[in-house]
Amino acid sequence: MAADLDEDLLTEANRIRRSTAALSRRLRAKRAPHGVSGSKLSILGWLARAQGPLTASRLAELERLQPQSLTRIVAQLDLAGLIRRRQDEIDRRQLLIEITAKGNDLLAEDARRQNRWLAEAMLRKLTGAERDVLLIAARLLDELTAEEALLSPADQPGGARILP
Repeated sequence: MAADLDEDLLTEANRIRRSTAALSRRLRAKRAPHGVSGSKLSILGWLARAQGPLTASRLAELERLQPQSLTRIVAQLDLAGLIRRRQDEIDRRQLLIEITAKGNDLLAEDARRQNRWLAEAMLRKLTGAERDVLLIAARLLDELTAEEALLSPADQPGGARILP
């Protein structure tokens, strides 16, 4: 399939990749001064969106991490009181991980700071129509990434699927 891609499409993809990377860097710079790394925030984000515990193996899969790497991150998050770990009562071999109120608060403050910066920048630099276009672009970017990121029904309370 890669051979079918023409230069114009590859140029467009490169521009979108560079723009989203630049936006990511700007947003990272606006993080709250909590010292929690991006990979730890990402784990907290998966747990918050899941609205219930996830298995360690599912978190590793979602983050595309080796279980050993996840084990270290989870231990640090647990030590900081941002998550809670417990054994699954049905399958004692499984470790269930859930976000704590402290973890939710940290994640919410981080998002508030970044959202505020982005909203102010959008208001300052974009017209209403341009903001509408950006919302359409956000939906399309979500569609591009959604198929790989869906949480499995087994990880959801009541079997519901949610997007991260």
